[in-house]
Amino acid sequence: MPHMTRIDPEDSARARFAYELQRHRLLAKLTQGQLGRRIGFSGSLIGAVENLKRTPSDDFARRCDKAFGLEGVFTGLHLEGWPPPPPVPEHFRNWTLEERRASALQIWDPLLVPGVFQTEAYARRVFERAPGIAPEEVEERVYGRMQRKNLLCQEDPPAILSMIDEGVLRRPIGGAAVMREQLTYLLEIARHPKVTIQIVPFAAEAVPGLLAAFVIAEQRGAPYAVYVDSIPEGRTVTERCLIALLTARYDAIRAEALPQSLSLKLIEEIADKWI
Repeated sequence: MPHMTRIDPEDSARARFAYELQRHRLLAKLTQGQLGRRIGFSGSLIGAVENLKRTPSDDFARRCDKAFGLEGVFTGLHLEGWPPPPPVPEHFRNWTLEERRASALQIWDPLLVPGVFQTEAYARRVFERAPGIAPEEVEERVYGRMQRKNLLCQEDPPAILSMIDEGVLRRPIGGAAVMREQLTYLLEIARHPKVTIQIVPFAAEAVPGLLAAFVIAEQRGAPYAVYVDSIPEGRTVTERCLIALLTARYDAIRAEALPQSLSLKLIEEIADKWI
């Protein structure tokens, strides 16, 4: 049997999927191209999944189980490595998958506390103010947002660098009690070893960031996707020229942000005023 690529299946659930895919393929004496034809995907995709360069779909996992005569082995591994996204609006579902496979997220928001850091009360107030929204839809969206916060609890969470405009800390979303709870939570989550929060103060013009909120997803230090907020729906961007433009804009905004130590001090000072 040909030698396997060096993959440590103990590294992560994703590594186990790649390891088992390659192991079963070689045991069946199939090339990547032959397996690809058998399950309806390209041989290059098989290679990319085996080398942890591409994310397999749940359909891919099901077809592997069928091809190798297994009962849910690959389907189970896929659920471990790529759990289903929380219940979120359809236009946002692709992005929730990108969040979970990114090694780093760079967030900018000039208007609201970023979704992954929102408390339940803050998120509920944001959603319930949407014109015409039904109470049950509000609760569904709040639940989905709270599920997204589990991002930092996954096996290998992304590093998160979040920049927030100072005005967000002072805007009375839900009233004083909700804001105090929200800002206190920001101070707590900032203690996480993979979280950095920086505030862009009023004194900074930060003109490049006043048009919209956006999030840059990275893998191994390279930006590969961006979510751009807009009305009525945001969108996920993968075009390289747009990613480069938004990355440059992010760097320009960060140049005007306070260091984390001063940012947390400012959050604490403003939180004490919400009484």
